[in-house]
Amino acid sequence: MSEIPPRGAYPGTRPRRNRRHAWSRELVREHELRPSDLIWPLFVQEGSGTRTEILSMPGVQRLTIDLAVEAAEQAVEAKIPAIAIFPATDPSLKTDDAREAVNPENLVCRCVRAVKSAVGDRLGVICDVALDPYSSHGQDGLVRNGYVVNDETVEVLCRQSIVQAEAGCDIIAPSDMMDGRVGKIRSALDGARYSHVQILSYAAKYASAFYGPFRDAVGSAGNLGGGDKRTYQMDPANTDEALLEVQLDLSEGADMVMVKPGMPYLDIVRRVAETFGAPTYVYQVSGEYAMLTAAAQQGWLRREAVMLESLLAFKRAGASGILTYFALEAARLL
Repeated sequence: MSEIPPRGAYPGTRPRRNRRHAWSRELVREHELRPSDLIWPLFVQEGSGTRTEILSMPGVQRLTIDLAVEAAEQAVEAKIPAIAIFPATDPSLKTDDAREAVNPENLVCRCVRAVKSAVGDRLGVICDVALDPYSSHGQDGLVRNGYVVNDETVEVLCRQSIVQAEAGCDIIAPSDMMDGRVGKIRSALDGARYSHVQILSYAAKYASAFYGPFRDAVGSAGNLGGGDKRTYQMDPANTDEALLEVQLDLSEGADMVMVKPGMPYLDIVRRVAETFGAPTYVYQVSGEYAMLTAAAQQGWLRREAVMLESLLAFKRAGASGILTYFALEAARLL
């Protein structure tokens, strides 16, 4: 007769015991995805009662302001805490100096006022601060002699932040990656008596190939043409530099920081969250959404399963929250 193996020898420890039942798996689950973890990006356009399909982002549409208000109300019902508004600016309004960005009656400001009038403080509104939706060249800043200049751009970003705050924006989100812009924007907001407005900094934003569909959505792809943003967005090869960028933005007054893109940069999310302990967000960008959606349309992946798994991965990496085009669908499932 064979001897009984001592405890610790195979198979003394059986991790599968905790996986046997659904209730048991829930008891030992380390991370949880909730609707309150999600932020829903919305694309807005001029007009009324109109939805425009974005071909490179199946299922995502540009909405006129009245429909964006309806979407905001849906977000409240789904317990999503905030939306982020991005404009598809009329091409006739795009100029080299991106002056429409500081127009108090621009598309974003009118949309913010309409949304806040409808939902008040039941929903946070985030506004992107960068010049690419308004510039004729598609760059995030002002261009001088073929180069995106830093300090002159920051001056315009401060003015853009103030008009958005005046419209009722709750969170200013600088996505431009200019040096020193967080500190200047914080001072500008405080000086204009908007010290209550938060700053969510795109602190580690990489010069990624995953942004293509977003540029289609806001209409900047054609303006950018063959250009790129590598002189100000981060090199995808770098990780330590991301920590420097985050450290600088926090020291300048950022309330929250963001890593962008998402899934290819989970290591950055982890390092930022562990190093600083600050609220750390991640953007599941348009290219990530497009890949998962296209694969699901082909029947190669199960849409709901990969959607929720990808979002949970961000939480597992340490993210406090996630900007995702799946937000409404995921929140309803959760």
